[in-house]
Amino acid sequence: MHGVGDHDQRRADGNFLAGDAAGCRAVTAYRDPIDIYLLRVLHTLLVEGSVTRTAVRLNQSQPAISAALKRLRDIIGDPLLVRGKSGMVPTERGAALLEPTMIALHEISRIAMQQTRFDPASSQRRFRVGSPDYLNILFVPTLVERFRRAAPNAALELHPLSPDSHFETALEEGQFDLVIGNWPDPPARLHRRDLFTDDVVCLVARTHPLAGRPVTEADYLAAAHVAPTPYSAMQRGPIDTHLSRARLKRNVAVMVPYFSLAPALLAKSDLVFTTTRRFATHHAHTMPLAVLESPIDFPPMQYYILWHARSHLSAEIQWLVDLIAGAM
Repeated sequence: MHGVGDHDQRRADGNFLAGDAAGCRAVTAYRDPIDIYLLRVLHTLLVEGSVTRTAVRLNQSQPAISAALKRLRDIIGDPLLVRGKSGMVPTERGAALLEPTMIALHEISRIAMQQTRFDPASSQRRFRVGSPDYLNILFVPTLVERFRRAAPNAALELHPLSPDSHFETALEEGQFDLVIGNWPDPPARLHRRDLFTDDVVCLVARTHPLAGRPVTEADYLAAAHVAPTPYSAMQRGPIDTHLSRARLKRNVAVMVPYFSLAPALLAKSDLVFTTTRRFATHHAHTMPLAVLESPIDFPPMQYYILWHARSHLSAEIQWLVDLIAGAM
């Protein structure tokens, strides 16, 4: 037989349960407009510019990604991606959201994932780096020494950059992990770490008519030059970019596919090679060549590492960036 106290307790329990149910309904009714899934879809769509590639990257069906894109458009009030000549391109609003979504996902990953340190000693990863060949002799021996010591089970591939190579696409598609370059205007959408700057000089044979005396601008422009083939179809070399802006034109008599060929040609010809002081000094110490101060006021060359947003959060890639920076 139940007493008054039991009745009061049942009424109190009922009130509590009713209140709890109401609270649950309130919690259920409230939802953030953009959840982590939509945020990840948004970022991948902006990077890939394709529903198909986004579906593959996220292991989703195309209809699911299309539905997510429709929800994102409704929430944000912008098309985000529109059709261009070569596929989907982000709108101004979409492009402006790329960095915030990347930062947001980065912060979420720091909360949601256990922090595990990358251990290069046990890594079996194959790293792929695109690099202009003139840098190889200056830093690759040191880089390989440090790489082998730190990651003896991993592999390192250094790939030359050629005129028909599209390094930005190679980074986006994972063919390269990193690219080392010195273009005057690198793509703004790529992540970048500056390495070093170097001034520009001229390298000639010690028997060259210009060796041993100050070189004038007229001397420089009248001389026969050897120049490397540009190692990017989308980017002019920094030397010719500067000359073009100054409305000057040099006489390029010989063009070679590799920087490493130029010093050998200089020793047996009247050619002039415009290059960085570090490269010129190295070869002047090992060959009968002379380093001349340039009469053209070329800006210092800035060297840097580039990588794509797809690998920005990778501890392995950031380790390699630090390793390369330390080997320069």
